[in-house]
Amino acid sequence: MANASEVTVSMELLDGYRFGVDFQMDGVPPLVMDEPPPLGTGDGPNAARVLAAAIANCLSASALFCLRKARVDVRGMRTRATAAMVRDERGRLRVGAVDVQIRPETAPADAGRIGRCLELFEDYCVVTQSVRTGLPVTVEVKPVHTAPATAGTDQLARLAPGAVAVGGTYEGPGHGGRPA
Repeated sequence: MANASEVTVSMELLDGYRFGVDFQMDGVPPLVMDEPPPLGTGDGPNAARVLAAAIANCLSASALFCLRKARVDVRGMRTRATAAMVRDERGRLRVGAVDVQIRPETAPADAGRIGRCLELFEDYCVVTQSVRTGLPVTVEVKPVHTAPATAGTDQLARLAPGAVAVGGTYEGPGHGGRPA
């Protein structure tokens, strides 16, 4: 890939299925992710929700950029992403599709300038186009052997000062007790 750059995030197990996600950006607090019950406690979004949010954010930002370049007065924007959770042929839970609805608030006088953006903006969304075409994911697991852990409170304490825990209930089909 020409002009490729990298984005790195790191995660640390806090307890149960809760992970603290460090985006490695100055001033950005960690995000707490968790699996919904019965596997986790639902104290943060799970990976399927974060994937839906990433797609929705990327599409919204791309649409907003195009509309602003076209000098459309965007007075607000609301976006909703729904991830359809499905089972594959082996019965494993997967994200089968993501439906995104973007509602920019614009003046009626700007209607003529919106059309061209609607034709273009999706092609400039890095995340959506990567997911649509499928992307290679490489996985390497290297166990690190350590002494038995205590209750995990020191891990929580390290995350707590600027932590962001995003709550919410799981609205998809039954989780089946397996990680998404």
